[in-house]
Amino acid sequence: MGARRVVDVRLNNVSQLSGFAKKDDLDYFLKEICDMDYIHLPVLAPTQELLDEYKKRGSGWASYEAEFLNLMTRRAIEKNIPPEVIEDGCLLCSEDKPYHCHRRLVVEYLQHHWGQFIICHL
Repeated sequence: MGARRVVDVRLNNVSQLSGFAKKDDLDYFLKEICDMDYIHLPVLAPTQELLDEYKKRGSGWASYEAEFLNLMTRRAIEKNIPPEVIEDGCLLCSEDKPYHCHRRLVVEYLQHHWGQFIICHL
């Protein structure tokens, strides 16, 4: 059936580096061109401190992954996000590949808690 919405899981969705991927632009273009909804869920984003540790101080992926999964557990995202938002959504962040990306960690975490649903990395 395809995605019905883009779920923005970036911490900062208004940066000048985002180009046409800023929240207001995405909201407009997705609705006008694709008839899709846009939602920003910063609760699914890492904290700035966690990002800085990984990107600026080089803490390494294994440390980042463990800390991020711990953050998702503390936030209890499986209880606070309706499953249909993710199941009918396409997660957006700034990484181009899923291997070292928090969006993969989010969907795998939620799949573990909610059961099976189809994950497709675009």
